[in-house]
Amino acid sequence: MPYKAPVDEFRFLLNHVVGYGDVSATDRFAEAGGDMVDAILTEAGRLSTEVLAPLQREGDLHPAVLENGVVRTSPGFAEGYKAIAEGGWIGISADPEHGGMGLPIALMESVNEMMNGACLSLALNPLLTQGQIEALEHHASDELKALYLPKLISGEWQGTMNLTEPQAGTDVGALRSKAEPNGDGTYAISGQKIFISWGDADFAQNVCHLVLARLPDGVDGTKGISLFMVPRNLPDDNGNPGERNSLRVVSLEHKMGLHGSPTAVMEYSGAKGWLVGREHGGMAAMFTMMNNARLGVGIQGIGVAEAATQAAVAYAAERKQGKVGGSGSIIEFPDVRRMLMTMKAETQAARAIALANAVALDMANATGEAGWAARAALFTPISKAYGTDVGCEVAELGVQVHGGMGFIEETGAAQFYRDVRVTTIYEGTNGIQALDLVGRKLMDGGEAALTVISEVEDAAEAARGQFPKLADAVWNAAEVQRELTEAVLEMDMAARGAVAVPYLRAFARVLGAHYHLASAMAEGSEGPRSGLARFYIARLLPQHAGLAAEVRMGSDGMDALSNEELAG
Repeated sequence: MPYKAPVDEFRFLLNHVVGYGDVSATDRFAEAGGDMVDAILTEAGRLSTEVLAPLQREGDLHPAVLENGVVRTSPGFAEGYKAIAEGGWIGISADPEHGGMGLPIALMESVNEMMNGACLSLALNPLLTQGQIEALEHHASDELKALYLPKLISGEWQGTMNLTEPQAGTDVGALRSKAEPNGDGTYAISGQKIFISWGDADFAQNVCHLVLARLPDGVDGTKGISLFMVPRNLPDDNGNPGERNSLRVVSLEHKMGLHGSPTAVMEYSGAKGWLVGREHGGMAAMFTMMNNARLGVGIQGIGVAEAATQAAVAYAAERKQGKVGGSGSIIEFPDVRRMLMTMKAETQAARAIALANAVALDMANATGEAGWAARAALFTPISKAYGTDVGCEVAELGVQVHGGMGFIEETGAAQFYRDVRVTTIYEGTNGIQALDLVGRKLMDGGEAALTVISEVEDAAEAARGQFPKLADAVWNAAEVQRELTEAVLEMDMAARGAVAVPYLRAFARVLGAHYHLASAMAEGSEGPRSGLARFYIARLLPQHAGLAAEVRMGSDGMDALSNEELAG
């Protein structure tokens, strides 16, 4: 079964579950309601289903390659990218001053999820450009904005982010790339960067690299890092791509998946660059791009989960095996049913959390209220980690549903897992996301987290009349999450680090149950969403108790084996 964009699910969640009505009620986004939402979702769904989905296997079977210094992309990718760019989807939330649509992030992420589900390798390209657009809007000079933003928003030019070096991964401050002033306001950038997604493409008029490097007077660590715009081709006097800059793709990585997305080793040899933001302020500018990307990567995981679920359901409905039920298909097997229901329930929970995250970002942008900004910040590591964990877990279940055929590449089931696996690693591993949640995101004394938990409890109270058992379960789990939050606040950072991952997953379990219950309430009568809510709350939410027990352990047992004993 080919991928079909789940337009109706986005419409339902936006209209009834995650509070999008608050967004369209603001002055800033007053035109982004009703008919506009329907038109955006419908057209993006058509693009994803009809144009991008057929490219999924092409990217896997015919990977991008490096030939004579040029990255040759997979068959059909140039046409697919052109369709994305001409539809205006890259600049959907960008500032209209430079050609963007200025629409809410919630709509952008809905569109992005559909494109990710259709063909993740290609959809990764505009995600990077969207992040660069946001970084430039917030930090670049007016001159850089005027030159680069219209080209990036239109899709004529493409953007990348260059952080990682062989010795500098999570510890970005260990980078060695250097920036020397040229005396004319530009800088000579030298160094090597690795793991650069879409570092080049044969269909790109220009590729614009945001590069972290250290000025001669930059101190060690992250405080001495600056950010530079380093284009592949230097713009001429008319703003068109001119002579080649002093940079090159050294090689492309041989990866487990995402074969259609070229991941480059980049070398800069005195390449001309322009400072973005202030000197030594590179991390602040780059974090603008990374935070955009973290929600976007969570959306990638959810998109793949949706595609893997669709494929598994279609296969299970067709596969005849033994004698069971009325159809004779394995979709009647209890354990297959368990896996399919889990896939569907987890995907919908993760989608709702991510869209609620996007709504919080939109409300923060539209109102300037600190509470919305704090909520968006709190949700971001949860959206990224849970969304990508769900992508991996659901894709793995999809292989299992296919049985032996899942291990055969022709079915495409294995590709979902191979493609999505990296999402738990890049833009900050999910362990880093969890540390961010128990560290920075609780620096307010837990105010944002406890506010959300109270809202979950209030919603459960309101649902008791219609769904008493489900509401009780959600309220009880939320109250335990409150206790866990208070316990974590009492821990030192070593103990917080030991429990960060189960704490984040526990929070996601509660939020997922909350949004499933909200969906059942919005449905208003017995139906598929009520059934899915019953499954999630009765069969998946109980995992919260085990996660809570792990959180309460703190750091106990983490040093039960010495380093030598671990190695032995």
